[in-house]
Amino acid sequence: MERRADEYARALAHGDRRRLELGLVLATDPDLVLLDEPTAGMGSEETRDTIALVEEVLADRTLLLIEHDIDLVMNVSDSVTVLHRGQVLATGTPERIADDDEVQRAYLGGVRE
Repeated sequence: MERRADEYARALAHGDRRRLELGLVLATDPDLVLLDEPTAGMGSEETRDTIALVEEVLADRTLLLIEHDIDLVMNVSDSVTVLHRGQVLATGTPERIADDDEVQRAYLGGVRE
């Protein structure tokens, strides 16, 4: 974002605005960071860049991520909690969640064989 330092936030592209928001959060030096769909509306390249930034700058903080991009969640999470119709369906490692029959039925249309 340093190269864009002289620009107003309103002039930034969507992905750059989201990265600016992350910078504002980090300025408060939080122990816990809550992110609600941080890559919503981004293309593949912007998503990769944003997630790389999140992983880099939040490595020593606790992150609570609300996200519908399953691949993203599974790649960046140590622990996943899946909600279905307002209830906790499953909690565990990404590997456990990927193998969970109830999660597969609810979100993938059936159990993998």
